Amino acid sequence: MNVLINNMSQTLPAGATLADAVALLQAQPPFAAAVNKAFVPRALYPQTALHDADRIEIIHPVTGG
Repeated sequence: MNVLINNMSQTLPAGATLADAVALLQAQPPFAAAVNKAFVPRALYPQTALHDADRIEIIHPVTGG
């Protein structure tokens, strides 16, 4: 299936989860994730099924003033 991760097209196998997308990016904490603009708690990543054309955002916090 084709998804967008941080606005970049990626191919994941059928049945992939948000945990698979995070692993693909090798994201290092701290970060937050959203699927189709809906925040997903970290504990639900392995259970959050992805679908063709989903938009995933992996967001790292920014500090400063």
